[in-house]
Order: sequence, then structure tokens, then C-alpha cells
Amino acid sequence: MSQLLNKPVHHHLNDDVQIIQNFKPEDVNLEYAGIKIIDIKEKGFYEEVTNEFEVCVVALTGKIDISDGEETYENLGTRDSVFEKIPTDSLYISREHNIQITAKKDSRIILCYSPCSEIRPTQVISANDNSVEDRGMYSNKRHVHNILPDTHTASEKLLVVEVYTDEGNWSSYPPHKHDVDNLPYESFLEEIYYHEMNPNKGFVFQRVYTDDKSLDETMAVENGDVVIVPKGYHPVSVPDGYNGYYLNIMAGPKKVWKFHNQEEHEWIIDRK
Repeated sequence: MSQLLNKPVHHHLNDDVQIIQNFKPEDVNLEYAGIKIIDIKEKGFYEEVTNEFEVCVVALTGKIDISDGEETYENLGTRDSVFEKIPTDSLYISREHNIQITAKKDSRIILCYSPCSEIRPTQVISANDNSVEDRGMYSNKRHVHNILPDTHTASEKLLVVEVYTDEGNWSSYPPHKHDVDNLPYESFLEEIYYHEMNPNKGFVFQRVYTDDKSLDETMAVENGDVVIVPKGYHPVSVPDGYNGYYLNIMAGPKKVWKFHNQEEHEWIIDRK
């Protein structure tokens, strides 16, 4: 059985709040990255304390109000499905805050975690603040919403990005890794993938492996699954007839995204 693939758990906190996935770094043998996915019904309420973690709260679908214990940020969220393919709103909240979330309509929320040392100001990352780009060519095309890139100054360690991969295409490809603290050539970043498919009965393949193959797992990933990438290369392949979406959480000792392509496959980038 895979040690990296995590199926939804559907744990009901009450009639209005359901936990879909929930991992702090130590739960999955990581040091820097964690995730919680919550479904909240309209008028439902959820709260937690950030403790030693900084958190990026992503209004994945629906519409929510969020308080950081001092101020309330209202009407965050722009879409009812991630496959509307438009950016959404997020809120950065630092350590030692009380998060309170109220759903204005049925909503799915992702909380992205990393331990941090500084208390920083709460900051709205609106849909309009997302930088949007298309990467790759041929069967390596993907559409990207940068929520919290390494150039964004709100967070101490967290990076958050959304990626769309159309049917028959690959992403996180050619295979690349970021598991060595060797700047300026490569940074060390742990990574977590949250996946959805359209139609949602589909699947994608993701392989996570190192050069020496001491880690080498290929997984059939279904809608709502989470894949942990502690190290190594991590390409994703989307079959014909289905479109893929994933949200990435990355974090490490330095908030720099500098990756290393697997050399034997790097020639793909320069095709004409």
C-alpha cells in the first residue's frame, strides 16, 4: 500500500462541518508542510487556533467569511467548482491567531500550514492578486494560478499554487525535484498535492521517485486524494477524457522555489 497517497476521510465534526483530509507535518513524516480540507454547509461555522503555524486559507469553492480573532474578512470565494478555471480568494493568517470561518453557502476550504517563527500581518490574497500563466507546450501544457508564490511577501515559508492540466497532458513535467538545500541551484521544499478531476469519476497517475529509486511509487490518484511529496521527482499524467486540477502546498527552510529537472528528460523542454 502507498505511503504517499491519502484518501478522503469524511469525518463529521457536526451536521455542518466535515473534515475531508487533515495532516500536520509530523503526521506524514514531513517537517514543513501540512494540509486540512473542510466542507462547511451554508451557515455552518468552524474555528481553530493556528498555534505555531502560519496558515493560508484558500476559499476553494463557495463563499465564506473569515476572522483572524481581530478582524473579519467577508465574502471570500469566487466559484462553485474549481473547473470554472478562475482564481479564487485566500487569506494569510500567521501563528498565534484564532481562525473562525462561517460559510455563506456550501463551501470547501483548504488550510495550508507551515510552522513559522514570526507573527506577520493578516493579508487578503484576492482572486485579482493571483498571477495567472500558461506553461509548457505540446502535451506538457498547464494553466497556473499563483496564490502565494515565492515572490509574495505575506508568508514566512508557505507557497501555494493551483494547476490545471487538460486531458492527455502531463504536468510537473519534465520530472523535476526540489529536495536539496543547494541555492542558488536548487531549494529544499516539501510538497503536498490535492487533486480533483472533471468528470469527478476520473483518475490521474502520479509518480514520486528519487534518482537512486529508494523512493519510487506510482499511484492512481482519484478525486479528492492527497499525495505527499517528501522528496524526489513527482510528474502527473492526465488520461484522455478527463481534466485534472491540483493545489500545491510547498514549504521548506527558505521560501525559494528553485527546482532541478531530471537531466535525462530535460531535452523535452527544447523541442522545436
